[in-house]
Order: sequence, then C-alpha cells, then structure tokens
Amino acid sequence: MTTLTNRQYYLAARPEGAPTRADVPCRDAPLAKPGEGEVQLRNLYISLDPAIRGWMGDDPNYIEPIAIGAAIRSTVIGRVVKSNSPDYKVGDVAMTMGGWEEYTTVPATALTRLDEHMGVPLSSFLGVLGPTGLTAYFGLLDVAQPKAGETVLVSAAAGAVGSIVGQIAKMQGCRVVGMAGSDEKCSWLTGELGFDDAINYRNCGDYKLAIRAACPEGVDVYFDNVGGEILDAGLACLNKFARVAVCGWISTYNIADAPGPRARNLWQLVANSVTIRGFVVIDYAERFGEGVAQLAEWVLAGKLLAREDIVDGLDNVLPTFLKLFDGSNSGKLVLRIPEEQ
Repeated sequence: MTTLTNRQYYLAARPEGAPTRADVPCRDAPLAKPGEGEVQLRNLYISLDPAIRGWMGDDPNYIEPIAIGAAIRSTVIGRVVKSNSPDYKVGDVAMTMGGWEEYTTVPATALTRLDEHMGVPLSSFLGVLGPTGLTAYFGLLDVAQPKAGETVLVSAAAGAVGSIVGQIAKMQGCRVVGMAGSDEKCSWLTGELGFDDAINYRNCGDYKLAIRAACPEGVDVYFDNVGGEILDAGLACLNKFARVAVCGWISTYNIADAPGPRARNLWQLVANSVTIRGFVVIDYAERFGEGVAQLAEWVLAGKLLAREDIVDGLDNVLPTFLKLFDGSNSGKLVLRIPEEQ
C-alpha cells in the first residue's frame, strides 16, 4: 500500500530578517493516521498573518515560539478526510490551529465547525469572520472605546485588521482617517470603505505634519498596527484623554535586533492623560461567539466589506507570506490549496 505524504513547510532555523527558503524549507513527511479522538483535515485555506513572523523567533511572546523542525504554525480551514471522533464526519469543514501543510491532524476538541452554506466564502472565517475581524472588533470597541464625533486614526488601514477597524469606527459615528502605503489603497479606503481621509505614508513626508493636516481637531483614538516612527508621530497628535490600542509592530518584525519605537513623544501619555493598551485577540476567547455574530450580521447586511488577497498553491506560501512586509498585499492574505489538487 502506498504511504500518503504530507507536504509541509517547516522551521529549520530562526530567521534573521525576512525568512528565506533556507529558514523555511519544504519536506514530504509520512502522513500518520489520526489517533483516538483525532480528526484529519485536508487543508483548503491557510491564514497568513504578521504574527507568524514573531512565532518564528524565540523572544517571549503570547504563545510559544514555533519549535525548530516543526511546521510553521498557522490557522487553517480544512475538510475532514478521516475522523476518529463521533463529533465529526468525513466531508465536514472545520477551522483549527494547524500549519503550512497539506494535512492537519488534531484532537476533535481543537476544531471549530464551519457552515459552508452560510452565504459567505469559507475564507471569510480566517478574515472578517475570524481572528482578524475579531481583533478589529474587540480592539476598537473594547480597548479603544470610540465615541460618536471623535476622530479615529488607523495605521496599516488597508490591511486585514485596519480596514475592518475603520468601517466599525464609522458605524460608531466617528471621523476616520487611515494610513496606507499607496494611492490605490488610500482611494479604496476613502471610496469603497467610506473613510473620511487617508494618508499615503510612503510619500506624505513628515508623518506628524501629515496626521495633523488630516486630523485638524486632533486624534481621539489611535489604532496602531505598525509601531515605530508612525506610532511616535501619532502620539504627538493625540487629544486629551485619547486612547491608543496597540495591535501590532510590523515595522520591526523583519529587522534583526530592531529597537523599539522612538520614545520622543511618549511624554504625551502624561501630558494628555492618554490611555495606551496592547492586546491580542485570544484575550477575548470567551466572547468570540458574540463578536462573530455581530460581524456576520454586518457582513450579510452589506454594512461591512472585506477584501481578500488569495494566492493558490502550497509551494507559494513563503513568497506570499512576505507580501505582508513589502506592502504588496491588500486586505486579508490567504493561501488556498484547491481541492482538485
């Protein structure tokens, strides 16, 4: 009998800078049968997120680093091909924490069942109805707590999280300004998504002056996805009692021994009685049902739009992942493994 194999991209070495094929090579490993209570998925979609770069390192993080020799960790959606659990049958679709691989085998208790007949693409459960949508939902509404009439500034606003943050802020009656890396992205924000203004950070010159021009009455809420100099500039433009939700630090993820954000404007936290808080979406795990229900209601009503950047083929996973760091993606980045393969 022919032994099935599982193609995987695994961590061979901890990257210094952007991960390379030497850091993340490919292997075809024997595909073991699922054990008692386990379910085996044939992966259909793999979520590509900036946080994965942090997991490749060995610095302290909110979850353990990826072990050397292990498949690169990622949220996946797959179809059940084998099941040793009464809770799942062959053909069911589920989501779990898996890897950059063709097949993922996990305990049934680690799966979330998905309804592929809900009227939205399955990939939406990795984006607007999944971790990125939930990050935007709880990060804005619970951490930043915007109020009608306030100005909300969002960095990486054309990304998977930032684009959702801005739309939800508009629903709360806020004035919303996004920062993105191209004129096309800025036009998408102010056109289709309804942002009030957008700043192309690649050609705006002085970040602080650009933010002040776009936010003449100051910034009440800053949702930060990037850290670094943009965060420092945003801090200089905050109003009294402003709130800063720190979601990501993508400006430094691929820089070896990268310094933290320039501290020049941290004094504004004191001067303007600002609240700054970092968070990760798993802080809200017990409330995921609430968040998904509200996000789905907005999506199905056409009030919340999401753009997906979907690339086919497992062997494209590493170059596709690197799109997150050169600004060439827009919206939620997803790798698809077509079922006919």
